[in-house]
Amino acid sequence: MISEHRIGRFSLDEFRHTALGDVGSTNTECLIRARAGDPGLHWITAIRQIEGRGRRGRSWASEPGNLYASLLLIDPAPMGKLHSLPLAVAVAVHRAIQAVMPPGANPVSIKWPNDILIAGKKCCGILLEGEGLADGRHALVIGCGINVALAPDHGLYPVTSLRAEGAAVSPDELFAHLFASMGEVLNVWNRGEGVAEIIAQWRSAAGGIGQKITVNLPDRSLSGRFEGIDEDGRLMLDMGDGTVHRIAAGDVFFG
Repeated sequence: MISEHRIGRFSLDEFRHTALGDVGSTNTECLIRARAGDPGLHWITAIRQIEGRGRRGRSWASEPGNLYASLLLIDPAPMGKLHSLPLAVAVAVHRAIQAVMPPGANPVSIKWPNDILIAGKKCCGILLEGEGLADGRHALVIGCGINVALAPDHGLYPVTSLRAEGAAVSPDELFAHLFASMGEVLNVWNRGEGVAEIIAQWRSAAGGIGQKITVNLPDRSLSGRFEGIDEDGRLMLDMGDGTVHRIAAGDVFFG
């Protein structure tokens, strides 16, 4: 029974789920509830997002057929431990997508920090947003947009959908896998105390280690060899001159 399925700090029946039709964005819906006193562990899903958004304020096309899901957490970890949460989220989403892929399908991998690729094509966008609340709590929202039936072109990377890769799954079925995997991985993460295990799982699913990459930063671009991630989850970029840059945030391009 789900109520007996306790993993670390949470059992899955502590997570709630509200399914909506059209919304501005599921992340925004979570934040509205947080401001009204929601205690967190609350999933919001929607059939369509009118104002979906990606990282750095980019728009995110969100028509019916794909999965749009956000999880509200309240005070999920001390602020100094939150830097590793995107890695944990990537592990959970990777696990959910991998679970629905048919035998012999193209490989599913993680691209730093938390993009999910199938045969090198992006199939998912993940956006984490945080906000301090009036009562002193901190709200953190994990937003996931997964291409189930449609693969909207956002212009930065090649894209694909689970359907195009042979997965006959509905958004609701995929969400059931995500619901379970996120609960499991958050308990491994354990408010940032389990970062070593999360990094090990992230590395086992990572794509492109050892390959040449370019990392676009706000003020410049750097090219080198992707050496993996360090114990804090930062990308390690071998510049080929004996130096290794450690990068906390940026857009990665292979080749």
